[in-house]
Amino acid sequence: MKKITLVLLLLTITFSCKTEKATEIIVIGTLHKPEPNFNSETLFKILEDVKPDFILQELDSSFFTSNFRHKNISNSNEDMASEKYVNKYPLTKLRPYEFEGRNEYRINIGSRPTDGLTTKLLDSLNEANLLSPTESVIHNKYKALLKPLIVSASKSPENFNNPTTDSICAERQYYQYKMLPKITSVRDEFATRFHTKPNGEKISYRDGFQLACDFWDLRNQTMAKNIMRISEQNKGKRIVVLCGFMHRYYLLSELKNLTKGKDIILKEFYDY
Repeated sequence: MKKITLVLLLLTITFSCKTEKATEIIVIGTLHKPEPNFNSETLFKILEDVKPDFILQELDSSFFTSNFRHKNISNSNEDMASEKYVNKYPLTKLRPYEFEGRNEYRINIGSRPTDGLTTKLLDSLNEANLLSPTESVIHNKYKALLKPLIVSASKSPENFNNPTTDSICAERQYYQYKMLPKITSVRDEFATRFHTKPNGEKISYRDGFQLACDFWDLRNQTMAKNIMRISEQNKGKRIVVLCGFMHRYYLLSELKNLTKGKDIILKEFYDY
């Protein structure tokens, strides 16, 4: 009798372990501003199909109240869709996962506006045929990689939420943050032009652009860690992560590594 009871107990424990729900993370690449092919209603319908327990937004905590509701609702697709969704399904929770103080941080260290000033200067040098042949190839490749992404972004969301588009995004961002510095780090034009930071210090375009390149990695890695923290605190839940689609490849790559050995599944919104 004792043996039978023990076997039943073990079977019950085994069955319980097998039926525990895995945590699901769905990274949805978005367009921040309403476009004919993608607006807040498009995103809202996707959320209704997925039925998330949590919606994570590419915002930091300053945009939320203490009980995680929007302080102000912008006209971004993510704000409008997520607000409409939690109003209709009030058990759904909103959470921020962005690098805290992102914009202030970039301004204070001088990576902004030197990032934009640097790429404008690169454009003008290339248009004037002042770049070397090797430099021109790098710059032209960087510019060309944006074209297929613009095409994908003009179609349905499935077209900018798939491995093919992710790989183009990855290559384009590689050229921006790893290859363009091969030009800016050797040309005097970027070492002799300066921007004044809020604290009064001057920073060269070269140094500011390199800081922007470094921040791309820091920001995405931080966001992935924040997603993981929220996911591990809410096991068995379905968690939607909203991000500009140019971030999607990086977040997915980080999450694939961070979720190894954990009961967490990465899924696509069109799997539901």
